[in-house]
Parts: sequence; structure tokens; C-alpha cells
Amino acid sequence: MSLSYNKGEKLKQKKIIDRLFSSGESVNQYPLRLVYITDTPINEGAIKIAVSVSKRHFKKAVERNKIKRLIREAYRLHKPDVEAIVKTQCNNGIFGMILYNGDEIPNFEHLHKCMSNLWLKFESKKKSL
Repeated sequence: MSLSYNKGEKLKQKKIIDRLFSSGESVNQYPLRLVYITDTPINEGAIKIAVSVSKRHFKKAVERNKIKRLIREAYRLHKPDVEAIVKTQCNNGIFGMILYNGDEIPNFEHLHKCMSNLWLKFESKKKSL
């Protein structure tokens, strides 16, 4: 199993991103928030994820890009766990966007723990449905 986060796994379609925010569900683990939809059939067990950081809190693009790199790296390291969760809980796969809601630039260790907790909350939410 590859730990890469390549082009095919990135969510880029504007229609789907608009649908995420209009009818998607969400899970919060401060400072991260996952907005997702699982009802659209894509390849079985497929995952497409996008990452976003608010321009309101981080005016400089350098800061936003650094946070996005940290989030993508934390996601990449948790990818085997995420794939296992999606295969068991979401038959159609998942479209999702990870949003950063914090006010300051995080360190990687903190983001790594938050990412782990975020996917655990996602798993428990999907099990309860």
C-alpha cells in the first residue's frame, strides 16, 4: 500500500466542492474540520480529498501553503487507516475537504494527533448511522 497523495486522489471538481458545502456532513476536531459526502458513487472505496486554509486568518500565502503542506503530510501518513475506514463504512467511497480553523500556525505533532482523532470521529459517526 502506497503512502503517496497523488493527483488522482485530489478533489478538484468545482461542482463536487460546491455540493460538499451545500449538502455535505461534517466532523470537527479542532483545529481541523472534515466536510464530506459519501452518497455519490465513485470507484468502490475511492477517496478524493482537498485541503483548505482560510485567507481570513492567514493573509500571507506563504503561511497558508505551509499549513496545507502540514495537513497533506498528516493525511498521507494516516492514509492506510483512512482507506480501511472508508472500505468498511462507505461503500461508494468519499469526497471530502479538510479545513483548517485555527488562528495560528500549528506544529506537525499537534496536527498529526488532530488528524488521527478526526478520522476516529468520522469512523464513529459512520458506525452510528
